[in-house]
Amino acid sequence: MPLRVAFDLDGTVADMYSTLHQEALKLFGEETLAKAAFKAPVPAAISSEAKTPVAGSDSPPPRAEDTASAMEELHLTARQQMQLWDHVKKIENFWTMLPELEPGIIARIAKAATERRWEVIFFTTRPSTAGEMTQLQSQRWLEAHGFQYPSVYVVQRSRGKIADALQLDAFVDDRPENCLDIAVESKAKVILVWHGHLKDVPAGAKRLGVRPVATISEAVALLEHLDDIRSQPGIMRTLKRALGRETEE
Repeated sequence: MPLRVAFDLDGTVADMYSTLHQEALKLFGEETLAKAAFKAPVPAAISSEAKTPVAGSDSPPPRAEDTASAMEELHLTARQQMQLWDHVKKIENFWTMLPELEPGIIARIAKAATERRWEVIFFTTRPSTAGEMTQLQSQRWLEAHGFQYPSVYVVQRSRGKIADALQLDAFVDDRPENCLDIAVESKAKVILVWHGHLKDVPAGAKRLGVRPVATISEAVALLEHLDDIRSQPGIMRTLKRALGRETEE
């Protein structure tokens, strides 16, 4: 049977940060962003949750988790984040403007899916902007980069439960909390695209068998490897060993 594979979009295959950075430059100028980065703690703390504003405060408004992380990587104040997001929401079809995180990666995924008959789904928590629906913008973006007829799920709930319901074989994501959720709630093999040093991957992820990789290209190569060994004897042991998990005797 073909692999059923899911990929997260922002931070995994799509580079939201660089586009937000360009829009922040338009709003605040290079000097403001440079000062914000200089004042930021090292390493910068990135929240995994969107914060709910308190009346009369400068807390940023609720946002999708991937957007929240990308915003906070800019090291802006809460008020500046609100201004930037208000600006982004007014941009026509903003989600079609992002570059690939690795040039050509969508075409590579499409080629592997076609040749190997994978069933591929893309997941995102992107919020709405001006223009077309978020799902349609995301589909147009994928098509423009070489993936025809993409399936896109815009989700807000547990990815693990969705992965289990869809009986996914593998899931590729860049957020440890998503990977942990998927590992706990489903039988999918989880690949974490980790943008820092691999030695800093959360220990909990490793304990649950999440396989960290440095690039999305490495993740695709790992999926191809898993696909190659599916028909070999002792498939369950082989798959778990390939992802760093040994079958318990």
